[in-house]
Amino acid sequence: MIWKRDGRIRDAYMACKEKNEPEIIATFLRMPSSPTRSGLHVIHIAAEMAPVAKVGGLGDVLTGLSKALQKRGHLVEIILPKYDCIQYERIHDFRALDMVVESYFDGRLFKNKVWVGTVEGLPVYFIEPHHPANFFWRGQLYGEHDDFKRFPFSSRAALELLLQAGKKPDIIHCHDWQTAFVAPLYWDLYAPKGLNSARICFTCHNFEYQGTAPASELASCGLDVHHLNRPDRMQDNSAHDRVNPLKLLRLFYSMLVQLFSNIVTTVSPTYAQEVRTAQGGQGLHATLNLHSKKFVGVLNGIDTDAWNPALDSYLKVQYSANDLQGKLENKAALRKHLGLSSADVKRPLVGCITRLVPQKGVHLIRHAIYRTVELGGQFILLGSSPVPHIQSEFEGIANHFRSHEHARLVLKYDESLSHTIYAASDMFIIPSIFEPCGLTQMIAMRYGSIPIARKTGGLNDSVFDIDDDTIPVQFRNGFTFLTPDEQGLNSALERALYHYKNNGEGWQQLVQKDMNIDFSWDESSSQYEELYEKSVARARTGSRA
Repeated sequence: MIWKRDGRIRDAYMACKEKNEPEIIATFLRMPSSPTRSGLHVIHIAAEMAPVAKVGGLGDVLTGLSKALQKRGHLVEIILPKYDCIQYERIHDFRALDMVVESYFDGRLFKNKVWVGTVEGLPVYFIEPHHPANFFWRGQLYGEHDDFKRFPFSSRAALELLLQAGKKPDIIHCHDWQTAFVAPLYWDLYAPKGLNSARICFTCHNFEYQGTAPASELASCGLDVHHLNRPDRMQDNSAHDRVNPLKLLRLFYSMLVQLFSNIVTTVSPTYAQEVRTAQGGQGLHATLNLHSKKFVGVLNGIDTDAWNPALDSYLKVQYSANDLQGKLENKAALRKHLGLSSADVKRPLVGCITRLVPQKGVHLIRHAIYRTVELGGQFILLGSSPVPHIQSEFEGIANHFRSHEHARLVLKYDESLSHTIYAASDMFIIPSIFEPCGLTQMIAMRYGSIPIARKTGGLNDSVFDIDDDTIPVQFRNGFTFLTPDEQGLNSALERALYHYKNNGEGWQQLVQKDMNIDFSWDESSSQYEELYEKSVARARTGSRA
């Protein structure tokens, strides 16, 4: 069977619905590895995926990139842990397979039950460990005391699934420290067993999260502690008795001569440069600078099917760049819903949707709330914080504005409300201290909300100041500032409000321009496709280029 660009992998999976269990296993597990297929076979191993198991941007990226690669004619499959808190209602044709995968951990073999289903049209495997610690039965994805055991376990179980299912992928794409263990497990244990067709791609979405742990814990999943706990391997740069999964970046590079074709990426070109500095690299800048030519920044995209104001079912009124009346109606509806004043329909509305963590510039968000109101605007914040003192601080601010007619803070996660805020807002503020990529600025522009962003990471690659004469006019799409302080924010915020109030026609043109920018995954997925194909080609020829 030839697998082409028309999504036949989904057709094959749907055909399994009428088959018995052995036929299901044969079709779902083995057919994608058929040597007659066209395109590449890509398997993502990750800790989260939107919309079924999402914490942050990684979940959105995994789904968006996978869908785009599938549309380009590649076979894409995903392996996730089976968390108890998955949104199971978003998984289609979800079922357990009549097969048990045994994987090694802590000196013995443990059984894993395998579940399959489709999410957003993508085939997904969910691994359920039969381990007494109930690794993924915790009510949350991350933040457990034994994360350094949970994710090495799932990484090895994922490789065991590939081996026992007889898969021969071209690319195994891993994401963030939780799946960085796949690389040494693959090289040291599974390639000698015959799982040796794949090239490994590793993407770090945020270098702030590194998952360091005592070196001795590496032994649990079968890795050689003495071999890996070295300065040129996984040994943490700040503590010799600890290991850092992201130090595997260096291991990737040291293995390039042997394996020719591993890929290491991050999620924007500017962030790829920033993490090579002492300030941005979170202790890994020296490692990254050793082989900077092998480290690539690819700007993320957004899922333009999920984020489309012309089709968005969460909105009171759908709209497009050619018909902005619906945006005004959504603004009025949100004001009514949150109890904000509608006396002045032209009063600018500033939105902010974010996790309230230091990375996002919480002190600047706090300042922006008060400053926006002072300047005659309205402000809506949607978000919460895992940091108790930050959550408490913003609860106090929310109470202060509880009855205010021009500001409202909603301190929780609300998918429906987030869509409405994007649609209703005139401007959208993203004052991050650092931002590997950021998706909110792209979504905001898709909905005609003009970004006010700090020039860092992916924000610097996607938001260009309308007053910057060094940027071609056709690319200017928002308001930016460089210094992460109140003065810098004030400059951008005040310019945005002045432009909105004093140049109505120019503002509408800016809104229409931003809504027509293509932030889809098309361009980004083509870059990944090129990286994959070059990697596979080098491996096949044995080239060391």
